[in-house]
Amino acid sequence: MRAPDTNADATELALRALVWTLAEPDRAQRLLDTTGLMPDDLRARAGEPAVLAAVLGFLENYEPDLVACADALGVRPESIVTAHHALDGGRFDL
Repeated sequence: MRAPDTNADATELALRALVWTLAEPDRAQRLLDTTGLMPDDLRARAGEPAVLAAVLGFLENYEPDLVACADALGVRPESIVTAHHALDGGRFDL
């Protein structure tokens, strides 16, 4: 039997990670500062692969957040990294 997160849809996982990230104001501000996104832009483009990849990349680049997010979502940290690469498609354009 496979682990429950092996078939997780990258977009769904990224959206869940975005919600988790935005739930804590300091972490949400770090996301905005790191990605250069403005709140209105994030709201308007939240479902776009590039934005979702940026969110997952943000988590991937800070292991404590990556591990905490994965734990909160009930997935392995590797699943977030895999979803990031699936959404990024080998490039990063915001």
